[in-house]
Amino acid sequence: MTFQGIEKANEIVKASLEKVIAQHEGIGLQVAAYLNGDLAIDTWAGLADEGTGRLVDGDTLFNVFSVAKAVTATALHIQAERGLVDYDEKISTYWPEFGVHGKDKATVRHALTHCAGVPQMPEGVLPEHICDWDRMCADIANLEPMFPIGEKLAYHSITFGWIIGEIVCRTDPARRTLNQFVQEEICAPLNIPDLWMGIPDSVVPRVAKLTNANAGGPPIPEGSVTALSMPAAVSLTPETMERPEVRRATVAGVGGIFTARSEARFWAMLAQGGELDGVRILSKDRVNSFITPSDLDGQVDPVLSAVLPISSGGYWLGSDHLRVYSVKNPRAICHPGAGGSLGWADIDNNIAVAICLNRMYNAKGLDDDPIYYVTEEIRRALGVL
Repeated sequence: MTFQGIEKANEIVKASLEKVIAQHEGIGLQVAAYLNGDLAIDTWAGLADEGTGRLVDGDTLFNVFSVAKAVTATALHIQAERGLVDYDEKISTYWPEFGVHGKDKATVRHALTHCAGVPQMPEGVLPEHICDWDRMCADIANLEPMFPIGEKLAYHSITFGWIIGEIVCRTDPARRTLNQFVQEEICAPLNIPDLWMGIPDSVVPRVAKLTNANAGGPPIPEGSVTALSMPAAVSLTPETMERPEVRRATVAGVGGIFTARSEARFWAMLAQGGELDGVRILSKDRVNSFITPSDLDGQVDPVLSAVLPISSGGYWLGSDHLRVYSVKNPRAICHPGAGGSLGWADIDNNIAVAICLNRMYNAKGLDDDPIYYVTEEIRRALGVL
């Protein structure tokens, strides 16, 4: 197949979005995709707010949850590119307070690949706590490892953001916040206007309202690793994530609020080997190294109860895992977000895709997954089936 042109590509994908909306009432979606460094798909459909009838447009912002981890990891890779971070160095070298309770063995690479031993959130954590960066970093630094460091993959569902983000902040000569670092070192050079981890007041009216289609499902077993990693008090639901203070805070593991257009441009930089429109963020060799699976590839993660395709760079890889099956290529780097958000960079085919939606739903299989259908149509439109 070959690319059918921008107009036809957008027509194909728009039709897929409208079909999904017809089957899933109240959903709003955005899709953007780059091919060979150029924006090839930029379309949307549905409701940004079911209560008011506000429609999605190209500037609607969406909670994308853990897709933010890809941006946070990239911020760390920028520091490594500059010689300010060594992946195999102990975290405590950059953040001395982290090296207690045996965590002095944990390296930056361990944190990137979810085997630093602390997937659990601090005991008694509340929404107001996750809005306080310094408090969360102090509490996480004082955690005792749940698993042997470097030996057990345990998805750091929320703690990933503070661990990786604090390494970035501690090694930044300007001592910027992570959100400021991302804005100045990724967004500004690449002309990306809407890649937020902590939104300003000015964009609040553009944020889509979440619908939790997972509500009413079976509760997470109390005391399980999953429950400790994602406590009910700070659950990834509208009740937590739509709180004004949470939206404005830097919650770097799960707090991304992006447009598909901006997110796709971020992935396009990676799909192009670290460079876009003449602006180089990372070296090609470094980006190519991200497609290497982590050393613990094949282990069953106790948090998500599955084998996670974690790359050595902190991203996920395309695999048969349901959350990223849509990516297809096992050499593509990607990241899913709670409820169905997804973005990826396929270096082999030079495509980058971002899918944002506001109806949170964890599909139980491919036939049950509206996003899988959309991604197949994206590939067809781009000519890369």
